[in-house]
Parts: sequence; structure tokens; C-alpha cells
Amino acid sequence: MGRPSSRTAVDLSSISKILNDSTDGHKKEGIVLSPTSQIEDASCVYSSSWDSMASGSALQSFLDHISIDPITNFLNTSVLELKHDDCIQDAIRSLYERNVFGAPIVNSVSSDRGNFIDRDIGFIEFSSMVLWSLEEFDKASAESKSDSHGFLLMLELISQIGQTKVGELAKFFLWEPFFPASPGDSLLRVLLLFSKHRRLKVVPVVESSNSCVVSFITQNALLQLLLQSSGLDWFDQIADMPISDFGFEKNRALVCIFADQTVADALHILWENHSDAVPVIGRVTKTLIGFVRSSDIYLLLEDDELYQNRKSFKVGDFIKSYTRRTIQNSDSSINEECSTLVPSSTPPLLLKNNLLPPMDTPTTNLSSDSLKQVMQDMLESKSECSFLVTESGQLQSVITLRDIMSKFSPPSMDATIDGGGFFQSALEQSGCHVEDGVMVRNKH
Repeated sequence: MGRPSSRTAVDLSSISKILNDSTDGHKKEGIVLSPTSQIEDASCVYSSSWDSMASGSALQSFLDHISIDPITNFLNTSVLELKHDDCIQDAIRSLYERNVFGAPIVNSVSSDRGNFIDRDIGFIEFSSMVLWSLEEFDKASAESKSDSHGFLLMLELISQIGQTKVGELAKFFLWEPFFPASPGDSLLRVLLLFSKHRRLKVVPVVESSNSCVVSFITQNALLQLLLQSSGLDWFDQIADMPISDFGFEKNRALVCIFADQTVADALHILWENHSDAVPVIGRVTKTLIGFVRSSDIYLLLEDDELYQNRKSFKVGDFIKSYTRRTIQNSDSSINEECSTLVPSSTPPLLLKNNLLPPMDTPTTNLSSDSLKQVMQDMLESKSECSFLVTESGQLQSVITLRDIMSKFSPPSMDATIDGGGFFQSALEQSGCHVEDGVMVRNKH
């Protein structure tokens, strides 16, 4: 990972003033935020008064004039990439040793369809490969003692799992999509990508000259930039509404786990539901006592005893003991370095992120809180979700960063991924295709 550049200040109020001054229907100067925070001239035509625009349209037009450059100022000197034919044993070890939670998948097979499409065919997370391996270990447990060694050693011993190619995993689950942005793209474009594609976790920033990934935009970094619109009418009309008005609890069925269930149960739920976190509640009280995240899975590699006992270790005890252990063993040098950085400049793909909330301290909100309050709480805690609870602490729902971003983006965009574009080459090589949004293996 490279060193971040200095913090970029973004004065969104100045943009708002310029746009609101463009009310005479004539050609006006648009603005583009450069990495040096200077407002540069660009020609742009506004055909109607901003005052007469609906708040949603005004917000979208406003966001379309904000460059993503301020949140791409952390440029990686070298981005870890995984090849299509790398085995997952090596891929997991590489990500773990480099302390990176995910990497672009590079297609090593040459073709005539263009370097950009052929080069980057997906994005895969450390947790996805580990969870898939755990599921496969359980299937193989009848034939071998898959819990008698540590996780990494088991990958070596069970070669049909450890030697599986990264590209072959497309037969079992779709990788995270690879939808890149370019330096200078607008905040609205990246916001649309995040809000419309459920499995998109990070947006790679690609240098157009060589199609290489030079940085990543996380949902949390985008949230930070979006919150700088606070105080502007078209933002506040949405953000000041109470959570109860949005109906987040209707978006999905809330899957939780009781504290007396096992760590293996929690890991299976993470895999089966493709979720980033599973809340843990008391069986009797139904109150929220903590959560297990996909970002906590690296602990299985650090503690062989945890891996071996995952099917008997109660998840409530896991939260208590490993919260204390991770705090005690946290790398102070990493914490000190990261604490001096603004959220958008923190290394975006950090696997062992000691700045995340402890497992026993999830971010929570009440239904009476405003959407803006939820955004501020999630940004402060660097969380990817907030749990909606009652006054007595009983769990009601969960709000994700994607849920929030969807409230600030046009509803008419088609979010269907049909397997084309970046996925087409990978799926063909893996012997499968997509029909009606469902992955299907080709018949041989």
C-alpha cells in the first residue's frame, strides 16, 4: 500500500451557490473539483431554474457536478491482483499476508476482444474464498478429519479444495462485479453503481491509459463525501427524514443468530445469505448483544483452536473472548497510522482493520433517528451497517450503506446483470452462463 496524499477539502456549499446562481437559462460555468480543491471552468448549459426543480432532480444534478477525485487521493503503489488460474490456497494466503480483504481477478487468457474487458473480469473477497472452503470442508468431513488441523494446513491436505482455481469459483458463486470508475468521474456515477448493484463492495479506479487499477472507492468513503452536502436543501429534504419513513425493515428478511448457537452456524449464515454481518441476540431477551462480520473471518487463520472448535464454540462466548483478545493484540502501529488519516484516505482494502467497532459494540439507531444521524453514526464508527433497535434494545432491522445510497439515486436505472461485459469471458472459461439472473452450468 502506498502513502496517502494530503487531505482534500471539498467546499460543496460553493458549488451549490454557483448552481443556484444559474437561473437565467443562459450558458453558465459548471464546476469540477480537482484533487487540489480548485474550482475549474467548464462549459455547461442549464435550461431551467434550480428553484423550480424537484428536490430529487436537483440533488442528482448537484452530485453530477462533484468529482470523485477527493476520495481517490489514496493511490496504491501496487495493487494486489489475482490471476484467473491461481489456486485459492495461494490466493487466500496472499491476501492474508498482504493484509488485503479483496483483489481484482485478472484474466490471463489472451483474446481479440480488447485489453480492458479481457484483463479484469471480477473482484473476489478473502472472506468469500474462506467461507466457500469451509462449506467444502464440511462436505469432505465424512471422508477426512477436516477439523484436526489449522485452516491453512487443511487447504494443503485436501487438494481438491486448496488447488481449486480462482476462476472455477464462478461455478459456485458469482464474484463481486468489477465496475470501474475513471479519475474525474462524478459522485453521481459511483453512487449509482453502489446503489444499483447489490454485490458491489468497492469501485476500482482504473487508469485509462493502461487499464490498471490505481485505487479503490469504498462505500464508506462515498458516504463521507455525500455527507458534505449536509445543509443543502435538496440533501436535507431527504436526510432529515426519520428512519421510520423509509421502510427499511421491509427491504429484506432479517436473519439473526442466538448467542447459544455456534460460530460455525454464524459462518454458514454469512455464506448462505451473502451478507456482511449477522446480528447476535439473546434467545430469551431478543436484545442485540453483538455481531459477527465477514471481516472477522481472518481470525480463523490466526487461531487454529478457533477453527478446530468452531462447531462447538458458542457465538456469544466467541464475541466476548475475541473482542478482548483483538483489543489486547491490536497492532498499535497500524492504529496510530490509521488514526491520523481521514476515513477516505485510510487504506481502503485493509483486512485486519483495528479501527472497526468491536464485535460486542455494533452501531445501532432508533426508528426516530433521522437518516442523516444514521449516516453520521456509521461514518464515525466506520461501519457498513447499523442495526435498528427499540428503546429496550430489541432488534428490529438492519440498514446498510447501500440502503442509504439508494435514497439519493434515480429509481429508474436498470440494475440487472446479465452476465455480459466483464463477466462474459470469465463465465465462458468456467463453463457456465447466466439466464434470467441465475447462473447455470453449461451442459457438456
